[in-house]
Amino acid sequence: MARPRRIVLVRHGESTGNVDDSVYEREPDHALALTEQGRAQAEETGKGLREVFGGERVSVYVSPYRRTHETLRAFSLDPGLIRVREEPRLREQDWGNWQDRDDVRLQKAYRDAYGHFFYRFAQGESGADVYDRVGGFLESLFRSFEDPDHPPNVLLVTHGLAMRLFCMRWFHWTVAEFESLSNPGNGEMRMLVLGEDGKYALDRPFERWRDPEPYGITG
Repeated sequence: MARPRRIVLVRHGESTGNVDDSVYEREPDHALALTEQGRAQAEETGKGLREVFGGERVSVYVSPYRRTHETLRAFSLDPGLIRVREEPRLREQDWGNWQDRDDVRLQKAYRDAYGHFFYRFAQGESGADVYDRVGGFLESLFRSFEDPDHPPNVLLVTHGLAMRLFCMRWFHWTVAEFESLSNPGNGEMRMLVLGEDGKYALDRPFERWRDPEPYGITG
């Protein structure tokens, strides 16, 4: 099994929906583009990625959203070194078709009170649903490692919630631990680095906005 030396997760750059939530009433979530600031963020992240990967090959998986594809293009990675696959299971949490801004704001307030993992948007998904499909993607990813010629790097270009849930699934975090973590900023990345002990570790933690609730598995 050819496990990669590093698995890099990147959140897309700033999109039009990040600066104006009324846009969801007029445009589908998947069709939202990057802002100028978002492109600049992605270009800056690309500089760091090119340093990390050097001249090594990279297996790339990208969410099917416009903003993630635009983010990947802005990285300006060497096309001769990357293998790109669109991966729908890495998409944003579904909120359900066009959205009424006031209703979405109200549902987000409910989600904050109820919990991001279990709260289900009225016409969309819960965080638990995203966890399940990210888990399915992980199973496919593990199978790809059976290829002895698998690239030494994996890059996932995705969304903030999916990044946290990917790490939750990988590291077996509890729901309480997940709920205590903040999303990474636009264009931010995290790396799972393979250590000499054969285990992966995060290069840096997600920021916490609170301590985990004291219920649940205690070890």
